[in-house]
Amino acid sequence: MSEQNAGLLSELAEAMSGSEIIRLAWEINGRIRNGEKVYNMTIGDFNPAYFPVPDILKQGINSAYTQNQTNYPPAEGIPELREAVQKYLHHWGGFDVARDEIQIAGGARPLVYATFLATTDPGDKVIFGVPSWNNNYFCDLTRTVPVMIQSGSGEYFLPTADLIAPHISDASLLALCSPLNPSGTVFRKEELKKICRLVLDENDRRKGKRRPLYLMFDQVYWMLTFGETKHEHPVGLFPEMKPYTIYIDAISKSFAATGVRVGWAWGPRFLMEKMKDMLGHIGAWAPRPEQAATAYLLAHTEEVKQYHHWISSELSFRLHHLYEGLELLRKDGFPVEAIAPQAALYLSVKFPLIGLANSKDIKMEHSGDIFNFLLNEAGFAALPFKVFGAMGCEDWFRVSVGTISKDDIQHILTRLRSALEIFRGAPVAIG
Repeated sequence: MSEQNAGLLSELAEAMSGSEIIRLAWEINGRIRNGEKVYNMTIGDFNPAYFPVPDILKQGINSAYTQNQTNYPPAEGIPELREAVQKYLHHWGGFDVARDEIQIAGGARPLVYATFLATTDPGDKVIFGVPSWNNNYFCDLTRTVPVMIQSGSGEYFLPTADLIAPHISDASLLALCSPLNPSGTVFRKEELKKICRLVLDENDRRKGKRRPLYLMFDQVYWMLTFGETKHEHPVGLFPEMKPYTIYIDAISKSFAATGVRVGWAWGPRFLMEKMKDMLGHIGAWAPRPEQAATAYLLAHTEEVKQYHHWISSELSFRLHHLYEGLELLRKDGFPVEAIAPQAALYLSVKFPLIGLANSKDIKMEHSGDIFNFLLNEAGFAALPFKVFGAMGCEDWFRVSVGTISKDDIQHILTRLRSALEIFRGAPVAIG
């Protein structure tokens, strides 16, 4: 906000900033529109030319509009969709969920916001790992206190029970995401069990004395896992976690339907009721035609199976070929490394360039320098983990592959090899 407008709005509005992720993504798109050859792998979205939504979803949306299904939907979601979500979750994930434990909204974001509103008061503490997507902004919106748990590549950037434990006694909400945006990594079974045990033990201590500690589990990417990677979740490990766990899910990633805006949460019935009331007042429901079409899609198990097989193979191809190419660069002495793909559409890539000598005397002092170097010299645009709240890992980046073609991968690797040549053989920074 400019100085001349300072003091004209609420403290919340004046302190609030827009998404750095979206700002960078649109800035890169502007350069592309101006004719620059840039591979925009910043935003966690899909190029519909490479990743169209399922035909059956498009047919369902068109059919719903043709049938004039254009009036208000119920605040909790239309019955057909809640039933379809219930069956979808049971069939694909073994989730045992009642229809009245499901809340529909216009994508995952309103559901995350409603979860914060329903489980915290201003001044309450919210624990989450960094890097992570948008938890800091939801803390701003709800005026809660962020307790950010920094983890590194050794933990695949996921918070551990040991790191969470010192903060848990006075927190109201623990926010976890797996597969994790931005790293594309997943919780291992034993680590998630330890975290759930912390939550259960803490709630045993609180019984009859104070509000429970709730766990929000964002699993929007759970259908996109690769190889031997297995998605683990709290209630699947400990059924007694059910009274304390709110799940967040949507069609945005599993069906490449980021703009269709249909999401769902499930959890304790009384909590879903309150989330329904909040979202009803905000008007954050998904449009009725999109709800009807999503119900139609989810009810067709064979089409869902075929689509998930297709999108998983397309993403896996891009992630693995990019990872293998980066590994070849590393073995050839270039300063780059990556974590092998596990899930989602993201690759965690490290460009340890800070402080390295180079033949052009280009100064590398922070993630912004690396970002600009990769963009200007290689047409390579990816997001530094710093924009996801991470500290101490300035040289780690999220590479999103939903916007590139298979043919792009070799071009990207060739341009990176050429750009990084000035650093080749330099001592690689540790950390």
